[in-house]
Amino acid sequence: WIKPESLVLKHSPPRGTQRHSIGAGMAEETVADVEMKVVEEETPAEVAEEKVEEKAEEDAVAEDLAKPKEPEKPKELEEDAVADVRAKVPAGSVEFNSADSTMNVLTSNGCQVISSLTGGGFSYLLGGARTTVGLTSGRYMFEVKILELHSRQEPQGAAGRIPMPRHIVKLGLSQGDTSLLMGDNSEGSVSIDSEGFLQHEKTRKKVAKQFRANSVVAFLVNLDAASPNANTISVFCDGVRICAPQAIPDNLLGKPLFPTVTFKAVTMQVNYGPVSMAPLPFKCNMLSDAAQADVQAGPKASEGSCEIVMPVGLPEQGYFDWVDAFLEKNPGYTELSDRKILDWAHRSGIFKAKTPGAFSTDKPDMKFGIPLMDDMSVKKLLLHIAPTVRKSFVVTELKANLTADERKAFLKNFAGPSFKKVAKVVVGEPTADYKAKVQQLMIEEKKEKTLAERKKKAAEAVRTRLLEERKKKVASMKQKKEAEVEGAEEKEVAPEEVVDEDVVVELTDEEKALHYRKNAQPDILDQTLSKCFMDFSLPTTEEGFDQVTFEWASQDTAEKVVKDWIFSKKMAQRVENVQPGQWFKDAWTEWAKTVAGWKRLQAEWKDPNKKKALLAKKAEAKKKEAEEKGEEAPKEEAPMEINADDLEVSSVENVADIGSGEPLFAEFTYEDWALLSARYELHLLLHSFKKDVEDPDRQSFTEKDLGFYYQKYVKKNWALRSFAVDTMEKFIDLVKDTVRLAPQTAFLEPLQGEEMTPSAFVKLAEEHRRERTRRADAGDESAELKFPRAAGIAAAGGVVAPGSVGRMAPQQPLRAPYGAPNGGGTRPAGYAGVVPGAGAGGFKRPAPPTNAPTSYVAKRPTFGGAWKS
Repeated sequence: WIKPESLVLKHSPPRGTQRHSIGAGMAEETVADVEMKVVEEETPAEVAEEKVEEKAEEDAVAEDLAKPKEPEKPKELEEDAVADVRAKVPAGSVEFNSADSTMNVLTSNGCQVISSLTGGGFSYLLGGARTTVGLTSGRYMFEVKILELHSRQEPQGAAGRIPMPRHIVKLGLSQGDTSLLMGDNSEGSVSIDSEGFLQHEKTRKKVAKQFRANSVVAFLVNLDAASPNANTISVFCDGVRICAPQAIPDNLLGKPLFPTVTFKAVTMQVNYGPVSMAPLPFKCNMLSDAAQADVQAGPKASEGSCEIVMPVGLPEQGYFDWVDAFLEKNPGYTELSDRKILDWAHRSGIFKAKTPGAFSTDKPDMKFGIPLMDDMSVKKLLLHIAPTVRKSFVVTELKANLTADERKAFLKNFAGPSFKKVAKVVVGEPTADYKAKVQQLMIEEKKEKTLAERKKKAAEAVRTRLLEERKKKVASMKQKKEAEVEGAEEKEVAPEEVVDEDVVVELTDEEKALHYRKNAQPDILDQTLSKCFMDFSLPTTEEGFDQVTFEWASQDTAEKVVKDWIFSKKMAQRVENVQPGQWFKDAWTEWAKTVAGWKRLQAEWKDPNKKKALLAKKAEAKKKEAEEKGEEAPKEEAPMEINADDLEVSSVENVADIGSGEPLFAEFTYEDWALLSARYELHLLLHSFKKDVEDPDRQSFTEKDLGFYYQKYVKKNWALRSFAVDTMEKFIDLVKDTVRLAPQTAFLEPLQGEEMTPSAFVKLAEEHRRERTRRADAGDESAELKFPRAAGIAAAGGVVAPGSVGRMAPQQPLRAPYGAPNGGGTRPAGYAGVVPGAGAGGFKRPAPPTNAPTSYVAKRPTFGGAWKS
């Protein structure tokens, strides 16, 4: 009875949602009743298809219900600004302050375009600028637009880390006496950068989307106490909020907050108002439209002449502490120095690894591993920029400020009336204020050191306790089953050791008496100081200064202090630029030839075959001499027998022949030749030093500089261990007839006149040898000398000098080791001996004996040059 057309009901809406009339005059039936009838006539395939569709619809509904609802976008709480009838700031008075910006910041077009220097290392340094007004209340905004990104190709050879990102813009607030480089972990500022990070002191977190070039970025400051977003900052990009309001830290509130921009390698357009470039969703007054009651003016650039302050002080006498105190009292001054550039690079995020070597406070380590930073281009460019900037400067260059020529050269950069050039001399006894400041710094240092020690001990105590607990657990686990231990034991967390940070320290009486603070790093390196301290002087108006003031002592007192300081340095500082004079060169050449001949003569006397030829040669020489004089030739007689030990050393006229052909030095050993050379070399060195320095105040030097001058003159290293002694006093005892240590000054003093000949020193050496022999015969074991032999002794009796290192560079020009000088030629690397029979003009290798022994002991060379079997 159901009509075929009624089958369309199977495509009707879900059952129960509505009723249908089926045919005219029929009673109304529910959709469910009709569908039941239709289903009875549907095929099995149609039924299955319908069930699948219904299941899919139910799953879709369930899935929609299970989905969490998306949170609604927060409602903008900022409201339109109401009309403000209060007095406004003067037109054009709001801009970035040239007196409160870093030296690399450049402005143009009425301070509406701001950029930074990018030459050399400046491309890595941050720049910063504060506005001329600081906000105390109200709600205001300013806009920036990045117009250009400055990019450059990195030079080859960069070993350091290039700071990233290469371009950055930070918008924020800072207090007037804090760092202009926001985000350097210092106090007094809060900022949001172009990467979307908010930073306050050492806290950094992601709070916003990034903003890039060609976008108008608005920075909103809300200090309106009646606003729901009071004491917050916000950032908008092209009129759209890109970060939620961020609370201004409590420690910044209560003081004027200056809108500040910190940036690197970009050019920006800055809009202070009153018309916005990209309107916000609400009306907001711009910075140039601020009410006078809501702002406070910042420092102004000097309208008159600026100052160049050049502090002049002595090393290690409080120079840098005085400069720091001056800058603390005068924050409007900018420091020009290497240490300031280093600090600037650190605040800009440039990583610097520690460089090996010695550095000073005046000239710190400036190597970053980045070519454009290492070439000192930043310092060079700063010296060109400084005269064009309306700022006052403090020139903190300790060494340069003490030298008249360098002072004059620097002042030429600031010629003209734009700068008043002032020299401040900080020499003499400091003022009471300075002494109090130094003692406070010393107390703070002791506190930090004490606290660090406490923390170290606490950490060590925790480590020890944990180690003991671990040992107990291991012992317990050996006695129990592993399962039982795991079920019974609970993990114990060692409590953190509490460190009492309330440190109370006091200065000792010795520390209280100090006028200057001692630092770990020297003010100037000794090697630098030794080259220039003789040129130190105090400034005068004749050098170009408009004013010279004496901060601590009067002019007369300061001049006397400097004079006495220079004199004391003469006595203690070595002369780096001293060079051996002609007197030393002539004496040294003669000594080299003479001692080389003596050693050959000793070698021949010790060799029986050569000794016979030597005596025959001497007899022939006497015969020839008689013939030349027209006298009768002496008859050939046996050589005169003379016991050398019976002769008085001082009576010997010719040390090369005591009368029997035997030389006075025939019994010299390695140690005797070494001491002979040491005597004569120190004798020449001390006399030549006085001649070459030409300073009546500086007649000698102390033991600490002996190695330096010994290398300068003798060209060998000095080492006490080469003489088997460990102190200079013990060595002096070996050559006490030649040199001594002055009782009061500890200077080395020669005991023999400069006219003393090499032969006279042979006699001194022989006297010393005989004395040692007598003592040894009497049973004194300390009389025997045993000097360590340096590696590389020549196989033919050469002597490697004590104090030398026993090696030479390939084909190095010949120089005389102890007891073995020569007249020229070259020797191979490692060769340090004198070959018997070689003339003064060169060396030749000794011919090996016919039956050369094979064992090492047998082949060991002797001082006479013969092979020992």
